[in-house]
Amino acid sequence: MWTGLKARLLAIGGISLTGLPADEYIARSRAGPGAGGSGSVFFSMDGHRVRLGISEGSPARLHHSGLGKVLLSIDGEEYSGVLEKPGFHCPRQAYITITSSCIFDCRYCNVPRLPGYRKDIDEIERMVASVLPDIDAISLTSGILTDAGEEEQYTLEVVKRLGSFNLPIGVSIYPVPGTPERLHGAGVAEVKFNLETATPALFEEMCPGLSRTGIIDALSASVPLFGRDHVYSNIILGLGETDGEMLECIEELCIRGIIPVIRPLTPGGTLTGFQRPDAGRLLPIHAGLMDALERNGLNMANALTMCPACTGCDLIPGRD
Repeated sequence: MWTGLKARLLAIGGISLTGLPADEYIARSRAGPGAGGSGSVFFSMDGHRVRLGISEGSPARLHHSGLGKVLLSIDGEEYSGVLEKPGFHCPRQAYITITSSCIFDCRYCNVPRLPGYRKDIDEIERMVASVLPDIDAISLTSGILTDAGEEEQYTLEVVKRLGSFNLPIGVSIYPVPGTPERLHGAGVAEVKFNLETATPALFEEMCPGLSRTGIIDALSASVPLFGRDHVYSNIILGLGETDGEMLECIEELCIRGIIPVIRPLTPGGTLTGFQRPDAGRLLPIHAGLMDALERNGLNMANALTMCPACTGCDLIPGRD
């Protein structure tokens, strides 16, 4: 039941939040397609969770009765659950954006259109300390302030400082040659280099100035360093690829020991006229991902950090 319900909620993407004030449960994103929005909440039921943007016009509703208790109403059905408090960005993690600006202009992303800045390392350390002991991991992502190599070097400095917390650290940045080796040497537990699109043609269209080949090379180099269940790549579903192209991309990554995270499109950036994929598309792709992971001996339930550990934005085999 949960998988089907979550697919329907992900297809809608947003939720109307009513009832008592719920400010302490609202998370706000500084990175990716959801950056700059009204915030989001994490609805949890029977140990599963989904992240939903707050949208007054949504056909789905969460009514907050207090202390995080909510009633979900969707398509005439009702489900009881709770709102989870985010650490930073998501529950049980300090998921922190280091640089909330970017020199690139990926078509689906809002970040280049927003004012942003780079957090200093003392600020990041204070952020992590402020949510202890309510987190199990630290996750770091970043835009690019000046160039990708300089961003990596700054990220390595952040990782070095945060090592004193003795928590697994996951990092998702745009890689340059040697990035996997340097991150592994710094003690990073998991990496996520985002391929974003299912095909090279879509990548060229959606991510001008970035190298798809470079990302694949970094992912492949990461597997022997971090292990087969600890290298990830977000692939956005809904950019114009066919189901066959998405399944082919999933298989290509899984064969290499890389776990794809299939992210339903949040229309943003210059793609505001695009549509989110519906549940009728999400569920078969999820089934295809499950099959590919099983054939290639991969298990997303072993994730320690970042999106696969959170599960809020995607259908995650082994957890959903």
